[in-house]
Amino acid sequence: MRRRTKAPASPLPQRDGIDAVRVRLPEDPERAWGTLREHLVARYGGAVGAARVEEMLREGRFVGADGLAVDGDEPYAAGRYLWFHRDFPAEERVPFEVGVVYRDERIVVADKPHFLATMPRGRHVTETAVARLRRELGLPTLQPAHRLDRLTAGLVLFVVRPEDRGAYQTLFRDRLVHKAYEAVAPYDPALELPVTVRSRIEKERGVMAAREVPGEPNAESRIELLAREGDLARYRLVPVTGRTHQLRVHMNALRLPILHDPVYPVVREDGPEDFARPLQLVARSLVFTDPFTGERRRFLSTRPLSGLG
Repeated sequence: MRRRTKAPASPLPQRDGIDAVRVRLPEDPERAWGTLREHLVARYGGAVGAARVEEMLREGRFVGADGLAVDGDEPYAAGRYLWFHRDFPAEERVPFEVGVVYRDERIVVADKPHFLATMPRGRHVTETAVARLRRELGLPTLQPAHRLDRLTAGLVLFVVRPEDRGAYQTLFRDRLVHKAYEAVAPYDPALELPVTVRSRIEKERGVMAAREVPGEPNAESRIELLAREGDLARYRLVPVTGRTHQLRVHMNALRLPILHDPVYPVVREDGPEDFARPLQLVARSLVFTDPFTGERRRFLSTRPLSGLG
């Protein structure tokens, strides 16, 4: 088996904190592309249209390893690398800043606001925490070690150097990071707390809401009462596992849907963001032993919750 050579570094700088797309021209004996244009139109024409690919070629948007624009009429050569920047969709700016709780040569601990995605996905590309931090801190190689839901505020651990990322990701994979959240939700005097909720949660691709289904539990959360004011209460939520929307699903299962949740118990119609009504869920603390220094790290978010005095 032929070993693939390491891809060269991108000749294009980041744009708005986003890396250029790297393209490796494949070896495909069943497809015969005579020119770069033929391959690029076949590869991307379905997504953006053949006319847009042709326009990008004329504008010199596709470059080779030397950083020079390629000509669409150049012969196709399997194994060659090209780069280009995507057309970013128009995005509404999230009107809240990303806080920085801690920064050193290896990590950045950010206090993410509600509504801001952690990393590019779908229609959220430049309006993401990683893109903003790369631009604001001048750290082009910054990457998250884990993900926090777009609608949830609070702590996210970012890694400065690519070679260090795996060590911090392993902490999350092996459940060596202690995470605690806080939420505001209805108060139920009949519910005995604290309680540990275990269930099986599944999330279908393209479906907004996750759901609990019969079967072996794959999600576990501990729910504790912190304070009560009238019909609302503040809760401490400690996830043992990390399924998509786990805390929101478990709170809803207890008939305590988190305040301003647009998905649980009812999925609201898609529309403009209501920045005045953020989901009242915050990733409040991160505690772990640093894999490089052996130091015990503990970080706290200062993001406020509303609806409770």
